[in-house]
Parts: sequence; C-alpha cells; structure tokens
Amino acid sequence: MGRMEVVPLLEVRREVHDASTFLFRAGIDGAPGQFIMVWIPGHDEVPMALSYLGDVKGITVRAYGDATQALLKFTAGDLLGVRGPYGNTFQLGGRRALCVAGGVGVASLIAAIEGFSDRGTKVATVLAAKTAEELIFEERCEAAGEVHIATDDGSRGFHGLAPALAKRVLDQHTFDTVVTCGPEPMMKAVVDLCRERKIPCQASLERFMKCGIGICDACVLDDVLVCNDGPVFTGDDLAKSGDFGTFRRDESGRRVPL
Repeated sequence: MGRMEVVPLLEVRREVHDASTFLFRAGIDGAPGQFIMVWIPGHDEVPMALSYLGDVKGITVRAYGDATQALLKFTAGDLLGVRGPYGNTFQLGGRRALCVAGGVGVASLIAAIEGFSDRGTKVATVLAAKTAEELIFEERCEAAGEVHIATDDGSRGFHGLAPALAKRVLDQHTFDTVVTCGPEPMMKAVVDLCRERKIPCQASLERFMKCGIGICDACVLDDVLVCNDGPVFTGDDLAKSGDFGTFRRDESGRRVPL
C-alpha cells in the first residue's frame, strides 16, 4: 500500500473558520492534481490533495467528517502519517487557462493555477464560495493571474454560482483550456459549458477512498477508479459517465444520488 511516513506538523494555518492548512516536510514528491493518503492517528486514513508542493508540503482541510474534525484540532508538532503521491496530474500548457474553483476545491487546483503561471500560461481563476468569509487562497490566485470572485450570497464579487461567472468570463476571452474542482454539480455545469464551446477541460473528482491504490474499489466511477484512473478526468471522459454529477458511493459502496 506504499510506504507510510510519520511526520511532525511544522505549522497549522487557519484559512477560514472551518478549514486549515497543515504544513510538513516529507520524502514524497507531488505534481498538480495528485493526492496523498493521510493517516490521522486514532481516527482514520483519508485522501487529501496537495495544496503546497516543494520542500514544504501542505494539505488544506475542511471539516466534513469525524476524522477531519479531529485533524482540525491538531497543532504544530503533532504527528501525521502520509503516503503517496497517488493519481494522475493536471495537464498544464496553452496560452490562456481558466481555472474554476468552488469552496475548498481550490486546494486541489491551486498547484495547477501556480503551475500554469510558472509555465508562462496566462491564468484567470473563478474563485467561488458560499460567502466572502469562506474564500480560500485568494492571494495565491491573484499572484498567479487575474481573479474573478463569486459568492452564493453576493457578499463579494458576482452574486451567484461559479458556472454562471465562468460563462461570463468565457464570453469575454478565448481560452485554450479549463480546469475545475469543487462540488460535483458545479463541475458538471462547467464541463457541459466547455463541451458546448469545444474547449478542452479537466476536472478533479472526489470519491470515498479507503486504499488510494486501486485495491478496495470504494472510489468507483462507472467502470473506472478515481484513485488510479483519476482524480483528474477530461471533459470527454466525463461526457461518457453515467455517475458524474449524478451519483456517488457511500462507505458501503452503495450508489447514492449526489
């Protein structure tokens, strides 16, 4: 299952009221889009996107279950187990890229946003959240390129959902590629928008994972595994999917509506 490395946390940064970034050094690599399996001692092992690459790695976590709620109480010096990285990566390139991030989905996209910028691609980011207080990594997105903010409640920027703002931005500029991560109905709308306009797109999917290496079948999407075949899928791949935007699987493997 890959070698587990136990590492001390160097720093814990509160990003918003229910999400924090955990920074550590580990002998793992990582590329934009990949994830690691994180063991939270005494609780569970969960998949996490790498929100910081380089010498110091980072994961950015929002409370969504018992294990992540426990992790949010950890402080510098506490120990985590990490193994990986796993999964495929975003394909970076082109002259102009649009990145569409919903909520904590920006944690999976931020390395790609910065990667596009580092390669000389002009980047625009649609950064969306329920409310202004929940926007994450706005400064990092601004350092990489232009930022368009959307909030569900209208407390900052565009009053509405990310796909509507993405459509507006796509009307204003020509893009070679679109990448997205966030709630699955949001990503489905972005993928549909790109396919209508024949713009290549990539989406990073999240599914329940137990192993991260293709053994347990918990993260099945139609007839592929998100951990092995993803987590990044092209719009063309997802257009053939009956599950994308419609169904996920619970801990028992039962298909449940999104």
